[in-house]
Amino acid sequence: VFAVNGFLRVATGLDIGLSTKCVAIPKEMGMCHQIGYSEMRLPNLMGHTSMAEVILKSTTWQHLVHTDCHPHVRTFLCSLFAPICLDTFIQPCRSMCSAVRDSCAPVLLCHGHPWPASLDCDRFPGDEDVCLAPLTKDYKYLHKVQPKPTCQTCPAVEEFFTHKRVLEVFCDSNFAVKVKLSKKRTAFEDQEYNIECQVEFITQGSLLPYETQSMIQQWLLINEKCIERMTPTHRPTVYLLVGNIEEGIILVKQVYRWQRKDSQLTLATQKWRYHKCL
Repeated sequence: VFAVNGFLRVATGLDIGLSTKCVAIPKEMGMCHQIGYSEMRLPNLMGHTSMAEVILKSTTWQHLVHTDCHPHVRTFLCSLFAPICLDTFIQPCRSMCSAVRDSCAPVLLCHGHPWPASLDCDRFPGDEDVCLAPLTKDYKYLHKVQPKPTCQTCPAVEEFFTHKRVLEVFCDSNFAVKVKLSKKRTAFEDQEYNIECQVEFITQGSLLPYETQSMIQQWLLINEKCIERMTPTHRPTVYLLVGNIEEGIILVKQVYRWQRKDSQLTLATQKWRYHKCL
């Protein structure tokens, strides 16, 4: 049983004729692995006829999938780039496209790209046809709604500060997360990064450390220009990201460079446990 069974709406399918073939999803298409099936149809629903073209065009979307901009972004993109091998093509429903577009278009725009015309939601069938539909409307009630990272101007990296000043900033903040960043060397031209996060503190009672870690990782992936600025070389660099959660949005206010020889940040995070804000 493939993972998207639960999404299917019953109606008449689109006949694919005999010109398509089933092929294994290539290892380069990491975003479409572990989605419940291992073979795809070629040509796909984007009109790509060769595997080389599929790989080239789909890798530009892998970064968007990593940002987790919508729970169905992977299902949506893989249904187009690597459609499951059934005797009919199953397209995503218009409602799924709209939901993914509304959440993910701002992330694309943050990277300087508009939502592409090739993914215009009007080209997809309505929910009354056979198509991949979003999960039921009560999805959001079954899952805790997390604060969302957003596209924002990258704060200037501060390299000179005292632990007292840092403690003042902590007093006005909801979280501080220590981040270790390094560039990955990839076969493709695109940049990828290793991001390790360690939560120094959270003041929002509803947030857990692992949730805060993943939200900061997501913030960095969305604000990729910020990562670029913070990783000038392939050597790992350590920063402290401090910020607030305002109206369900995560905003990073300060970025401190955490240099090994500099004890001010270490001192600030140690003193914070006993610090009383004015």
